[in-house]
Amino acid sequence: MRLVTTSGLLRPWRQEDAAALLAAHRASTDLARQTGPIDDVPAAEQLITSYNADVAAGSAYIWAIVEADEAVGAVGVSRINRTHRLGWCWYWLSADARGRGLATAALLGAAQFAFTEGLFRLELGHRLDNPASCSVARRAGFIAEGIERSKLEYDGNRFDCETHARLATDPSPAGALPIHRSDDEIHEQECET
Repeated sequence: MRLVTTSGLLRPWRQEDAAALLAAHRASTDLARQTGPIDDVPAAEQLITSYNADVAAGSAYIWAIVEADEAVGAVGVSRINRTHRLGWCWYWLSADARGRGLATAALLGAAQFAFTEGLFRLELGHRLDNPASCSVARRAGFIAEGIERSKLEYDGNRFDCETHARLATDPSPAGALPIHRSDDEIHEQECET
């Protein structure tokens, strides 16, 4: 499982990321399936507020995937069940950030963080007609567990989905993006290099 070398980091979403979020949606109409429609900056700001509220409530871990100080995607662990120590992973990238291993590195970072926070099983799913997402999952150590027939419906069409999972005890591939909790951490790293 080869991971393309990427630069970047994971950090909390900021309201000033709204323009980049809007640009990503305008360039990739498929993102609306994951986030809902983003037609203007206030809608992007509302999604960022929602992401940050979920994090503050402890119901999710969500980060901006950042390259050159610009948010180019998101990765998260949501639907956290503390009793069974489960979480649902998801990710998306802007069109121009795809194909370089960035989603895999982000998913690795998110999984690593979730496991250190006490989760044991992480799950994700993708449509069978999305081989790129399958590759991200496999390269991040998520093992395919089965097909859910006709699980999703878009525009009147039903889609089968493949479910993947990774356990805290599974081997972890190398190459996770670093996670920064604050702008101070990002500044400190820049000063060290």
